[in-house]
Order: sequence, then C-alpha cells, then structure tokens
Amino acid sequence: LKKNKIMKYNFYAGPAILPKEVMKEAAEAVIEFKGMGFSLLEISHRSKEFIAVMDEAVALVKELLHVPDDYEVLFLGGGASLQFAMAPMNLLDESMKAAYTDTGTWASKAIKDGKLYGKVDVIASSKDANYSYIPKGYEIDPSYRYLHVTSNNTIFGTQYKSFPATDVPLVSDMSSDIFSRTIDVSQFDLIYAGAQKNMGPAGTTLVIVKKSALGKVNRPIPAMMDYLNHIEAGSMYNTPPVFPVFVSMLTLRWMKKNGGVSAIQKKNEEKADALYNEIKRNSLFYTPTALEDRSNMNVCFLLHNKEKEKQFLDECKIAGCAGLEGHRSVGGFRASIYNAMTLEGVNVLIDVMKDFEKLNG
Repeated sequence: LKKNKIMKYNFYAGPAILPKEVMKEAAEAVIEFKGMGFSLLEISHRSKEFIAVMDEAVALVKELLHVPDDYEVLFLGGGASLQFAMAPMNLLDESMKAAYTDTGTWASKAIKDGKLYGKVDVIASSKDANYSYIPKGYEIDPSYRYLHVTSNNTIFGTQYKSFPATDVPLVSDMSSDIFSRTIDVSQFDLIYAGAQKNMGPAGTTLVIVKKSALGKVNRPIPAMMDYLNHIEAGSMYNTPPVFPVFVSMLTLRWMKKNGGVSAIQKKNEEKADALYNEIKRNSLFYTPTALEDRSNMNVCFLLHNKEKEKQFLDECKIAGCAGLEGHRSVGGFRASIYNAMTLEGVNVLIDVMKDFEKLNG
C-alpha cells in the first residue's frame, strides 16, 4: 500500500518558499523557452525574448511599488551583501558622514563596509538586548549624507513598522520584506533587496535608486560598482543573472494577479497575527521580540523548557513543517512566513503547537 504523501510546508528563512505556479512555469522554461528550441539557461541575454523579460520585470516593480518617475530600477548580481559596499561607494565621500542603525547581523555587516568609504556613525543600536527590538527616539543630524536602516531582521524577528521621519535621505536593505507590504518609495534615495525571500531565487538583487542621488562622489568607482553604468546599460552592463531575473518576473506577475502588494500585506498580517496569538496563548512558548517590533516575515519564538526543542522540531517535521530551527545566535524556532506561505501552512504549525501543549503542558 502506498503511504499518503504528507504536504510539505517551507518555513526556511532563505532561499525561501516560492509560489508553486511560478516554479512550474520556471521549470518549463528551463527545458524550452518561448518555443525557441533552447532552454532559458542557454539563450542570449541580448535576445529580444530575454530583453522582454527584463523590461517586464522592471515595469512590474514600478507598478507594484508605485515607483516615482525620477527613480531607476535595476536587477544586479552579487546579492544584498555586495550592496553593503556598493551603496556607500556611490553615495558617500570621505568628506561626508553617514548614519546607520544597528539592528542585527546584516545591519552590522553594512556598517562595517560603510566605514571603508566615509565616516559612519552608529546612531542607534539594539545590540544591548540581543537585537530584540528596533531602537527609537534618536536624533538624526541633518548633515548626514544618508541614514541606513535594515527594514526587517530575519535572524532576530524584528521589523520597522514605520521608517524614521527625517529630511536626511534614507537608504534601506529590504531583502526580507520587500513586496510584503506597501511602502512609500519616495521616502528613500536607495532601496536594495536580495531576491531570495519574496521575489525570486537567490542570484539577483533589486535596486531602486533616485537618479539625483548619484554622481556626487569624487572617488573613482570601478565600472561594475557604479550604479550609473548599470542604469545606462539597462541592467545589462555585464551578463545579468538571467534565470533569477526571469523567476522574479514570474513572481511579480503572481503578485499582481493576486491583488498587488496591498492585498498581499493583508494576508501577511493575517498569517502573522494567527501565529503570534498562538504563541501568546500557548503556555509552552514565548517570543523575546518587543511587541511593537515583531516581524510579519520571520516569527522567532522559544520554549520555556529548552530540553523539549528537539521533540518539538521532530513533531513539526512529522506534520510536514520544515525549516523551523532558529538561527544559532538566537536558538529556539523561526517560522519564516513570506508571501508564498499560505494561511493553511501557518495553521498546520499552529495545530502542532496546540498538540504539543496537550502532551507536555
């Protein structure tokens, strides 16, 4: 007799869950793309077929995020980690100073690279409490070239619910919550985001940059690190990451088909509220994250009895819930509930938590 196949639910932090219809179409394109007789993986990035993909991807970003006309949209390689250096290289001179907030591992890495290109002040940090909150109430000197923030912190489960109100230009790493909620792009001079959470597979990075912010540094910039070169070449200064851009385009289509970012935001809030409410209700679990800063993308939680962690993870795996191990610097559990995660999947996890309480409460 065949065993019933258990539905699998992907709670990994990244590379993360993608819509099934997107993966199906992407798989078909790997075999043959647009009736060309070739795989998407082997066609020229200069072909009219792929240029159409890039154009549609850019257009969908602009439409879904209501990007103003004075901004450029780029799809680059190197991941968000490259942007830790590329952003200050393009925006910050040695004669200038920039402000950063330190809200976790990736913010700390951005700070380290920023210091290579100008004076960097860490004006706020939540390191004192293992990054369990988003710092607030700090002053921002108007002379700063920009303020850099990390919008969502995957490891620690915190998220900016609103961004600092300031006349200083904002730069943000939005890798783990881009397209998960509506944002005002005009509030930022630069937004960058690795694709592998909500937009596509690992391998491409979205950059949204205000054109007037560029061309103001005196240093020579290597050609591949200069945003202006990529803008002039339409994200094809070198061979772009063809497959990740294509899958990102498909995912952006899926978002539009499902009501756009505002509709997706409502679903994300529903999923997050359901899971946080269970953590609050359940006598076995708790979250160390400050209430007002809890991420809707990465829900981090712990057991009061740490000795039961393996047992709980085993129960999760039996139920088909994978990827729930917390980051080693935090421990416990992390449920990453990005756009493609369904409420059904979250409810399966909640049922496991309820059953675990019945057995161990």
